[in-house]
Amino acid sequence: MSRRAEPGRDPAVVTRLGQSRDGQPLSYNRLPAPDLLPWIAWLYVAKVQMPPDYRLDCHLFCDTAFIRIQLQGQWEAQTVDGPRHNGRAALHFGNHSKAMPVSVTGSFTSVGLAIRPGAGPAATGKPARDFVDRITPMADLGLPFDRVLDPLEAAGDDPEAMLQLLENAVRGFLQQRQAPPPDPVTQQFEMLALVDPAASIAGFAESCGVTQRRLERLCLRDFGLSPKQVMRRARALDMASHLRGVADEAEAEDLMLRYYDQSHLIRDFTRFFGLSPRQFRQTPQPLMTLALESRQSRRLALLERLTPGEPKPWEQG
Repeated sequence: MSRRAEPGRDPAVVTRLGQSRDGQPLSYNRLPAPDLLPWIAWLYVAKVQMPPDYRLDCHLFCDTAFIRIQLQGQWEAQTVDGPRHNGRAALHFGNHSKAMPVSVTGSFTSVGLAIRPGAGPAATGKPARDFVDRITPMADLGLPFDRVLDPLEAAGDDPEAMLQLLENAVRGFLQQRQAPPPDPVTQQFEMLALVDPAASIAGFAESCGVTQRRLERLCLRDFGLSPKQVMRRARALDMASHLRGVADEAEAEDLMLRYYDQSHLIRDFTRFFGLSPRQFRQTPQPLMTLALESRQSRRLALLERLTPGEPKPWEQG
């Protein structure tokens, strides 16, 4: 697994919003407005050009639920409930326990936001475990995000205007539901998974003044996974970002030290992605790379290692 080798690229995939130094597609993404930070983790706009009949087979693997507004492209995803087919739609993606196979045919535009762990259960009363590895139309959840499809398309040449439209839609929903922020322990555990996913779970519970049993219940409700699964997934996502060339190379050694040895890395990575680290790096993964890059952007911003408007370590100069 050479650190210098460039990750695999798909020549048929041309991004309209920039690329990394390794030629990987990037999205326009940023933190939400301050008033939305308790509920929303990150926002993005992804625009990719492909031949009309070209089918891109890839995966998504995200540690937060998403509202994704698909404005263009014909999509198929292999969910825990079986295959889901969508075109133009507003969809709720639950967070993932492992990489989800996703395909798209033709050029696509996707606008969306990551929902912070615990925000969904706090706003709707429905636990995150009900949505893990699932895709649900927003209308089926009683959430009127279909009404933003036309305005988003009208603002299609301005990604910042698109995100502001989406933020306003979220504000209206939060005001209507008078939704509380996530549990403080959930918020702290979310940060721990981003900052140090190799940390002691028992030590975290003790520092928060909660029992491990209560932490387990909170994680199952707000993340849909156990605390141990959340931390293992975070380690794998950070390593995957490094392998796709959308992480800060200054962290490379620290990321490797989170694993006992090479066999531990290969075993954990294969469990989540279905590929060895070497295979993952060599295989083109445009959709996966877009999601990983967005997550790493948020992570560095929260760690105060990336300021708004500053070039990201992996961006093309």
